[in-house]
Amino acid sequence: MKKYIILFASIALSLTFACKDSKKDEKKTQMQEVMAVHDEVMPKMSTIGKLISEINSKIETVKATDSTLELEDAKKDLQDANKAMMDWMKGFGDRFDGDEILKGKALTEEKQKLLDEEELKVKALRDQMNKSIENAEAILK
Repeated sequence: MKKYIILFASIALSLTFACKDSKKDEKKTQMQEVMAVHDEVMPKMSTIGKLISEINSKIETVKATDSTLELEDAKKDLQDANKAMMDWMKGFGDRFDGDEILKGKALTEEKQKLLDEEELKVKALRDQMNKSIENAEAILK
C-alpha cells in the first residue's frame, strides 16, 4: 500500500511540474512567435528605404500630375510603415528585458498581457509594411 502511495505521489508531482513547464513553454513560444514576425519584417526595412529612394527619383522626373500625387501617397505609406516599425521596436524593448525576449524568462501576469498586446501590434505592423511595399512596387512598375 505504501508503495502505491509513493508511486501516486511521484506521478502527481511529475504531472504538476510538467504542466508548469508546458505553461512556461507556451509563453516562450508566444515570445518566439512575436520575435519571428519581427525577424520576418526587419529585412523589409531596407526594401522600404530602397523604394522611397526610387519614388523620390521618379517624382523628380515626372511633372506635377496625378501620378505624382500617387507617388507621394505611396512614399508617405512607406515612411509611416518605417516609423511604425521603429516605434514598435522601441516600445517592445521598453516593455521587456533581454532575458524575457531571448532566454525565455518567465513572465508575470501583467507582462503576459503586454505580450498579448505586442503580438497583435507586430502582426498589424507586418500587414502595414507588406501593404505599403506592395503598393509602392505596383506604382513604380
